[in-house]
Amino acid sequence: MSSATEDITLWESFRKGDRDAFAALFRSHYETLYRFGSKFTADSELLEDTIQELFIEVWQAKSTSPILSVKAYLLKALKYKLLKAFRKSGRLLPLYDSDVNFEFSHETLLIAEQESAERKRKVLEALQKLSHRQREIIYLKYYQNLSYEEVSEIMNINYQVARNLLYQAIKSLKSILAGTMELFLLFL
Repeated sequence: MSSATEDITLWESFRKGDRDAFAALFRSHYETLYRFGSKFTADSELLEDTIQELFIEVWQAKSTSPILSVKAYLLKALKYKLLKAFRKSGRLLPLYDSDVNFEFSHETLLIAEQESAERKRKVLEALQKLSHRQREIIYLKYYQNLSYEEVSEIMNINYQVARNLLYQAIKSLKSILAGTMELFLLFL
């Protein structure tokens, strides 16, 4: 993955017509976009087509608007393109459905310090009890390592709402885990 500074440099070069910079942006962000998009749809063909269409539109438009983060810009654009594709087909993108499955790896989650597999499983189960928006913000903030500004841009919420939502998600997660641990201790 490329750094934000490198991304901005590539973005500026691409906007001036540099095809190599554009190709570098595509290569460096394709996997991240695919993983993010796969949280919303299992249709890999639709997802690949949507990512390609996104980059075609980006190339054709060469927006003059300044952007703070290429990664956040592309993730947000993909999310809305998928929404548009689902609307066009008469289906709804399951953005707020509990069936949307944001997956969290064991290495990058809040469970790094926990040693036992049972505790890890409990945390993953607890994550599934959070609302979609809470799972999404945890995924973006901790799995994708995005800033609050980038998260707020992708989720179309303001900075303070993003901070509050993450705070509430972590608070809920702790509450769920505390209840799980108390229940576990009762059966011992």
